[in-house]
Amino acid sequence: MSNIVKRILSHDCGAFWQFVKYGVIGVLSTVVQAAAFYFLASTALKCLSADDFAVKVLSLPVAEISDNLRAWRFAWATGLGFVVSNIFCWIMNRSFVFKPGRHVWYIELVMFMAVSGLAMLLATLLSGYLISRFALMTTLAVLIEIVVSFVFNFIIRKFFIFKN
Repeated sequence: MSNIVKRILSHDCGAFWQFVKYGVIGVLSTVVQAAAFYFLASTALKCLSADDFAVKVLSLPVAEISDNLRAWRFAWATGLGFVVSNIFCWIMNRSFVFKPGRHVWYIELVMFMAVSGLAMLLATLLSGYLISRFALMTTLAVLIEIVVSFVFNFIIRKFFIFKN
């Protein structure tokens, strides 16, 4: 591995590369969460409406249920995907983006999950409200959730959870 790649992958790579790595890991974590979400949204917690992009593109099954029940199932599918993707995200951020050590690892993990949970809760409540109040398509709600969570999480993780 070249010295440049080693430097980029290290914790001492500079703010630009830190943000790039955070973004890449964020994308990977989002893929993990989306895979878990759509698996659940099309099987055990059916919550996709007929006009949803994912239904049209991936031929996923439609849930013939009320928007309120769809919003509730959406929240559960999101929560379960959250757990899996955030454990992955914590391991990757700790390994490649932020310097661990401000807190003992288990406190760091609890804080990481708590902040992620708060971000997910706020984003899910907003998305659930938009689904139940305005019949927003589920996939658009997921995109809103991603943007809100990304910004909130980066700020808190960088300045309060990991070492600067």
